[in-house]
This record gives sequence, structure tokens and C-alpha cells, in this order.
Amino acid sequence: MRRTSLRFLTIACLFLLTFYVHAQNRIVDCLNHYGTFDKWCIREIEESAVIGGQVKHLYEFYGNCDTLRTKEPFAAPDGYYWRTNNVMAIIYGVVKTSNTVYPEKRGNGYCARIETHMETVKALGIINMDVVCQGALMVGELPEPIKDTKNPMAKVLYGIDFTGRPKSVSFDYKATVGNTAVRATGFSKVKKLDYPDYPEVAVILQKRWEDKDGKMHALRVGTAIWRIYDNMPDWKNGLKLDIHYGDITGKPFYKDYMGLINDESRMFHAVNSRGDNVEVPEEGWAPEDEIPNFMIIKFLSSCGEAFCGGVGNTLWIDNFHMNM
Repeated sequence: MRRTSLRFLTIACLFLLTFYVHAQNRIVDCLNHYGTFDKWCIREIEESAVIGGQVKHLYEFYGNCDTLRTKEPFAAPDGYYWRTNNVMAIIYGVVKTSNTVYPEKRGNGYCARIETHMETVKALGIINMDVVCQGALMVGELPEPIKDTKNPMAKVLYGIDFTGRPKSVSFDYKATVGNTAVRATGFSKVKKLDYPDYPEVAVILQKRWEDKDGKMHALRVGTAIWRIYDNMPDWKNGLKLDIHYGDITGKPFYKDYMGLINDESRMFHAVNSRGDNVEVPEEGWAPEDEIPNFMIIKFLSSCGEAFCGGVGNTLWIDNFHMNM
């Protein structure tokens, strides 16, 4: 009887292991499939008449489809884990769009162009706003519609559940970098800052958990973060970023920007089991052999705080691939 129970437990464990391996492989396959950036969809949205009533396009790269004329919130199709920060906002009944990631022709297919630009909103002498919009291509969610401009980091839910331990990611890229950062929130004058701004690429693996009070916590398991300090006018193909596990602060390649993310201006957010949007501070480094349960991937045209960036910074990305 004891031997039978042990055999059953072993079979159950093998079944669960097979299930999790299959689930992680499916996620990796989907990320790599859409990471060619060859198939795009267009949402066509008419902005409110009070700000001009222009018809704007929002782009996502989840497959060939007809242009959709809609004001419905974005809904990702099954297996599409990517998201641009191209978004529709409805603030006090005013419909406004923001698009910072575009399809661009490359050879026989397309790539993704991610840019930082200044969005200007004017309305019959009533509204006159300038807002710095940073381009972002990431894995996760950006729930629509955006209803206000408060706490911008809470608007983006970076990452997905993931228990794999990838070795690296690779991709093709080119870049225009180093434009002087400016700050423009729409509610104050444009302020020129005293530093150049650069794109950033990041793959972060975490061990997350929720406590009895609904607060979220995280340990950093794996890290691959790179800031692009040099212009790259021509395509560099197959750039590989290795993912390093455990505490990397003593490694020769370590830079301050690779450290734990626990300051309010940059902290990740998540929706807890109670349905509340909460901060997820990284409270330490996990052991080197830890298994993660969450993964964040992001390509940013600017590395600073929200509403700050080097206008003109542009990052082109193609042929993303996660290497297990």
C-alpha cells in the first residue's frame, strides 16, 4: 500500500512537471513568434471634437487584420503576451490617443520603431498641453481606457507569470540616442533637464508573493538590463543579452541601473488577489538557484521617470528571441 502511494505521488509530480514545462515552452514560443514584428493590426480611433476630432491610429503586432474603427478597450488575443504603450485615454469624457510604437518596413517584413516624442493637445484656446511620451514595448498589460494622469507607473502592469530560467534573449536593433531630457507633464511648462537620455532594454525575473494584508513583495531572481549609450545608425543583428542569476552587485559588468527597483518613481505594480492595484517593491536578491514565478521584458526609448525623456530618441527592434 505504501509503495502504491509513493508510485502515485511520483506520477503526479511528473505530471505537474510536464504540465509546467509545456506551459513555459508555450509562452516562449508565443513570445518568439510575435517577436518577428511582421504582422500588425491597426485600431482607428476618432478623438473628441473638443481637441480637433482627428482620426488616429494605434498599432499592435499580433497579426494581420483589417483596420478596426473602434473605441472599445484593447483586448489581447489568446497567446499574445506583448503590448505596446499605444493607448486610448478617456479623461472627463474626452477621448485622446497616444502612439509611440510603429511598424516600419524592413526587407520583406517589418520591425518595431519605438520613439520618444512630444504630444501637444490644443482645444479652442481652452487646453494647451505638452506631454513627453516615452515609447515602450513590453510583456504585460496596459488596461484601457486611461482615466487620469495620476501615478503613471500604476497604469502599466509589466510582466507575466513565468517559471522558466532562460539563458539569454537576442534581437536585432538600431538606435538614435542621447537627446537631452525634458520634462513635460501637460500641467506645467516644458522644463529642460541637464542630462542626456538613453533607451533601455530589460529582462527581469522575480519571485513574487502576496502577504495576508494584500501587499505584494518580490525578490530579484534574474537580470539582463542594458542601456544603449551609442548611436547605431545601421542594423546590428543578433545582439545577445545574457541573463544573470542571483546577486550581481559584485560582478564586473554590474551598473547602478541594474539594481533592485524599489523607489516609487520606477516601482512595478500588480493587481493583487483583492483586485487592488499595488506596488511591488524588490526587497532583495534571490539565491542563484531560485526558480522565478514572474518575468518582465521591456524595450524603452527613454530610461527616465514618466513624462521625462529625450525627444527624438528612437529604438528599432526586430527578431526578438528568447533562448532557453
